[in-house]
Amino acid sequence: MPGSDAWPHVPVLLAEAIDALAPRPDGTYVDGTFGRGGHARALLARLGPAARLIAFDKDPQAVAAAAPLAADPRFSIVHAGFATMREALSSRGVARVDGVLLDLGVSSPQIDDPARGFSWRFDAPLDMRMDPSRGETAADFLARADERTIAEVIRDHGEERFAVPIAKALVARREGGQPVRTTAELAAVVARAVKTREPGQDPATRTFQALRIRVNAELEELEQGLSAALALLSPGGRLAVISFHSLEDRIVKTFIARESRDVVDRRAPFAPPKPLRLRALARIRPGAAEVAANPRARSAILRVAERTQVPA
Repeated sequence: MPGSDAWPHVPVLLAEAIDALAPRPDGTYVDGTFGRGGHARALLARLGPAARLIAFDKDPQAVAAAAPLAADPRFSIVHAGFATMREALSSRGVARVDGVLLDLGVSSPQIDDPARGFSWRFDAPLDMRMDPSRGETAADFLARADERTIAEVIRDHGEERFAVPIAKALVARREGGQPVRTTAELAAVVARAVKTREPGQDPATRTFQALRIRVNAELEELEQGLSAALALLSPGGRLAVISFHSLEDRIVKTFIARESRDVVDRRAPFAPPKPLRLRALARIRPGAAEVAANPRARSAILRVAERTQVPA
């Protein structure tokens, strides 16, 4: 197994994300996506000795990468997805937090490690699980799902207009006794099925994204994680979410917008509206210098919101 620094990861919007949390020296914070710890280390540098930072990650390699922080009594990490943060913090006696940070991107070590099966650039088993110890691989999904289901996943999660011909080609190959089992095989099937593509984009980009999202239930976890974060935030606490594609950003944008307006119960139109629970603060994109230094930052969007004061 390569060392944790074999594929270095450059955190995106690092200063902007930490500033967005407006860290209190004695506050309690959640890093829902530890990755290789870039955001966590920067946040710890802004916190005092009485603060706490609880990190989450489904990837065992990410949890192992947190080992150097084990000596810091302010820090702990949970091997689980951030959707579980409310239950995990409750078991640790934490009912409220002052900030939650979610960096939804796949880390460079995950993409660049051929064994993980996230990229068409390397020939490897078609895995794509964030936690390789549990769940169904992308190859297993393609081996059992029907053509309609495969097409829906590729269309809905990859926004791929050639989803139907890709699904037909995958099922035809499977029925011919050669199910797709590797990243190279999948990329080759997609390349033959996709007739045109944007300049500079590999034909398999959208299909790989779609299968990764499906295998890891990323959109469902995001919905659940946002709700958990809202329930945990103290009044004045900050939510900061970095997304990297339109599906994620749409969920975050919709969630913040929904929680940032008064809601009238149509069943009781004369009752006072339920008060807003969030206040949208900012939408931040990387600057030109960051994109030039780290091209993977080009699609990132940081959305920031603040928990409002709520009646007791």
